[in-house]
Amino acid sequence: MMKIRNLILVMGVLMSPLAASAAQVSIAIGTPHVSIGINVPVYPQLVRVPGHPVYYAPRLSANYFFYDGLYWVFHSDNWYASSWYNGPWWFVEPYAVPVYILQVPVRYYRQPPTYFRAWQPNSPPRWGDHWGRNWEQSRSGWDNKGDRRAAPAPLPTYQRQYSRDQYPRQMEQQREINQERYRYQPHDPVVQKQYQERYEKRDQGQQRGRSGDQRQDRDQQRR
Repeated sequence: MMKIRNLILVMGVLMSPLAASAAQVSIAIGTPHVSIGINVPVYPQLVRVPGHPVYYAPRLSANYFFYDGLYWVFHSDNWYASSWYNGPWWFVEPYAVPVYILQVPVRYYRQPPTYFRAWQPNSPPRWGDHWGRNWEQSRSGWDNKGDRRAAPAPLPTYQRQYSRDQYPRQMEQQREINQERYRYQPHDPVVQKQYQERYEKRDQGQQRGRSGDQRQDRDQQRR
């Protein structure tokens, strides 16, 4: 059901007559990347959410957060993540959103959906009401306070020097810069899985591709 909704979102953006003229940021939903209309041309101001190991962007008109080495955006009822402040982003299933992101109070959403307005501003969104019983059963205990004394991940402020035309658009280039300048590894198991799926599996696929090319070259040389 979520994949169908995603496809509808993608087709809506591609067919919109405003899509070509609006300032947008790439959101990766498979390939090619798709734009959803959020643009962050320079590194945003990030402020810590009191009592949470999460930052939010008070000056952006977007539900924009930073947690455990990744940026998180809630847009059109979907979550997206990226290791760089202006994407490219990837879609995150509701079952895979970190607990600390889910627990951020409503008041720190700068563009809250209409249905948020009936909820307490100092409490987290009622995700169980929104995503349904199956989600709530699978994420039982997500709203427990837990250890909010956990230190937040350091902000990758070096990304300030990469703005507008200097911004790296390719994920491979972004990761190379991150490894050189940031080197932080996620601690949250849920975030670790996101990171591994987006980067480590990509690396393994590239290595297999290079190995295949090398074998092909050797075969050609023998012939």
